[in-house]
Amino acid sequence: MFEPSIKEKNELVTNCDRLSFLKHSSVTPLAFTEQGLAMLSSVLHSEKAIRINIEIMRAFARYRSFLQENEELKSELYDLDKKFTQAFNSLLKHLDELHQKKCLPRTRIGFRKDEI
Repeated sequence: MFEPSIKEKNELVTNCDRLSFLKHSSVTPLAFTEQGLAMLSSVLHSEKAIRINIEIMRAFARYRSFLQENEELKSELYDLDKKFTQAFNSLLKHLDELHQKKCLPRTRIGFRKDEI
């Protein structure tokens, strides 16, 4: 898992239409890739961490081959991805709106010297 730089995020948004919802986002996404796992295995030294890493790599490979074999499932997953993307875009929009709302000035509670 890694967080790309702003320049990398902008390049990713430019090249991938699917990630256009990130165009005006103020945060950079976190990414987790198969290649990242391969690089991680060169850093890990414990037997358990290496075994888990290998299993995750195998899961990526099985998932890829399974999708290539089953076109119907692939189209269903694509439709599901579009629905999640729309829901995520809506959520980001609402969060950005909440973030941009200005706080109203609050009335001070308690004793004030100027009231004497």
